[in-house]
Amino acid sequence: MADGLTIGQAAAFAGVTIKTVRHYHRLGLLAEPERDGSGYRRYRSDELFRLVQVRTLAAAGVPLAGIGDLLDADPQTFAATLDDIHHQLTERIDDLIARRDRLDRLDHGDRALLPDRACAILDRLAGLGFSTDYVAGQREALVLARALVPEVFDSFLTRLGHSLEDPESVELTKRAWDARSWDPDDPRIEELASTLADKLLADRALLAMPAGFQSRPDAASRYEMVNHHREDQSPSIARLNTLVEANLRAAGIAVPLR
Repeated sequence: MADGLTIGQAAAFAGVTIKTVRHYHRLGLLAEPERDGSGYRRYRSDELFRLVQVRTLAAAGVPLAGIGDLLDADPQTFAATLDDIHHQLTERIDDLIARRDRLDRLDHGDRALLPDRACAILDRLAGLGFSTDYVAGQREALVLARALVPEVFDSFLTRLGHSLEDPESVELTKRAWDARSWDPDDPRIEELASTLADKLLADRALLAMPAGFQSRPDAASRYEMVNHHREDQSPSIARLNTLVEANLRAAGIAVPLR
């Protein structure tokens, strides 16, 4: 021990590899000790202490490029630098947690694109006996709504959740979905549109648009992309939605119109 430690022993004592010790030497973080009479470099307590310092700071997340200056700094600078590194690490941790949560959501289908509240509504639709196609269409509409009209997304979820608690609304919605097989000129469509509009108007507060949304130059286009999603697959549903919106406008509801 009087002659010091070999590089292998020093690395083992500090908990790193020989390759790491040599890397610290190349970066100038650790001075290379003098060679003994046999030509071997021997690490004494001073070099080992420095090695432990470098390894500890590196393990704590301090960039290698900054460790040399940090170890040579005065106590105030050292403390301030560590505080800054702590802040940076906290931000990185928060970012990594958010990424992990997104990966977790990817394992659960809808939860990759929608918040838990929206996923609960989709589960509720399935539990109420709505068809797989209908639930899929609502899922797509919710994803579009969140992306295109985030201002009204929460209120839309509230209205949808409220309607699912009302058996009459549930039955009307199922009947509207069944209307996709009707002829677009079927007189029942006008009657159903009127009934649907009256049901919506029973709680006008749920139909209110956020202040300023209507003034957006692209508000109507965004709204139409969501509210008329998949209409090209069913002319009767397209007519039904158009009539419902017309009835709402006639009742004073500010439904966006292109």
